[in-house]
Amino acid sequence: MKKRVFLLFAVVGLMAAQIVSCGEPMPTPPPSDDTEQPEDKPEETPVDKKNIKISVPVKDNWIFDGKPSFDITIENLNEVEMEAKVKIKITTDTKKTVTTIEQTVSVPAGKKTFTFTTEENLAPNFYRASCSANGKSGRNFYFGVNPEGIVSAPDMQPDFNEYWENAKATLPSLTEYEPVLTEIKSKSTSAEKVYLVELKSTPDSPNGEYVTVRGYYVEPQDGEKHPVLMHFYGYDDQNPTSKASCPSGGSKADYAEFYFSIRGQMLNNRKASLREPDGLGDFVNIYGDWFAYNFGNLDGYYYRGAFLDCVQAVRFMASRPTSDMSNLFAEGSSQGGALCYATAALSDYPFSAITPNVAFLGDFPDYFQIVSWPANTAKANQGSMTDEEMYRFLSYFDTKNLATLISEQTAVWATAGLQDGTCPPHTNLAPFSNLSTTDKQMNYYAEMTHDYPKSWSSDINKWFKNHTK
Repeated sequence: MKKRVFLLFAVVGLMAAQIVSCGEPMPTPPPSDDTEQPEDKPEETPVDKKNIKISVPVKDNWIFDGKPSFDITIENLNEVEMEAKVKIKITTDTKKTVTTIEQTVSVPAGKKTFTFTTEENLAPNFYRASCSANGKSGRNFYFGVNPEGIVSAPDMQPDFNEYWENAKATLPSLTEYEPVLTEIKSKSTSAEKVYLVELKSTPDSPNGEYVTVRGYYVEPQDGEKHPVLMHFYGYDDQNPTSKASCPSGGSKADYAEFYFSIRGQMLNNRKASLREPDGLGDFVNIYGDWFAYNFGNLDGYYYRGAFLDCVQAVRFMASRPTSDMSNLFAEGSSQGGALCYATAALSDYPFSAITPNVAFLGDFPDYFQIVSWPANTAKANQGSMTDEEMYRFLSYFDTKNLATLISEQTAVWATAGLQDGTCPPHTNLAPFSNLSTTDKQMNYYAEMTHDYPKSWSSDINKWFKNHTK
């Protein structure tokens, strides 16, 4: 009997336990201390180290004293902060490595500007900075350090002055070979008449015939004397469809002006259809590539004749009754800038002021180390000349040497583009630094290439008016 009762209670107990387990779950035993638990981690935002933009604004006109300083703005296009490795490689304008600035910076999402400088002062020179961040290329640009300390010493030969005096003696007399003036009636006004002028100039060789050169002359009609303004052109593009520009007469005369073309260029190589109607036939360039013409021949080189053409043009202006030669000015860009220097150096009449912009033909030994043209043309026509002999030949036509002949009374306002890959700033500075005048200024344009400053016309007019007697 007792045994049956015991079994009954056991069965009832087992059924009760099953009922409880079907209602509420049994509690989980606490974990032991050595049991690893999973952690809830936020999902990481991926960072693209090259998802950035780099900008380098102009600072201090990119002309510095000693240590250059660059502001680099990095725009982080990611949603979170990132690190950027900034690298600024600095070379000379002749491509020699100087130093490299490297620094890692933290850039928050968005933009941030950082300033970088070299550890040491840089020597006077023009340099190139190549900027990058995280291997992504940014801006590459040229800058200057103490340009006034750059030395471009004259290298003229002992007979330099004698050479040019003898060369000038080959110019024909204007009384023996009178200029021919053809009025361009479509451009003339009652205040100013416009003429095509033809002049005889020095031969291309000692026994050759005189060369005809041309320009457009704007002559005031008020019977008074006016300041004289010479305009010189850049290296002609020889585009057969490009019309030779002709000035128009105005309603009031400020200057007696001559827009002059040296031999073989501009007016002197345009067909009749590419000029204002003048009743004359086609003009042809017989020189080919001007810089290469008679290269190495001191008595027949192209720029010997071209420089003398400009001297003859000034003599023509001196012969006109409306010209006030006590106020003589010249302006020109590129080749025209070189002609400003050469004409002021060789003219019979001292210039009051000149404004050469991005001037050509300066400091050939350094010039040829900086850019490829006209070095490649010179070397292709070097022939048997050694480099030393070639540079000795070119020294007679180098504006840094001609600048030494310019009157100390001539004011000079020169301009250079720091990013000019045709006539780089070093070559612009070469003649400027060898001028004897104290009335001179060099303006550098940080972002300008081989071009004109935006305010060129108004600036030079102010300069000339300030130097009019």
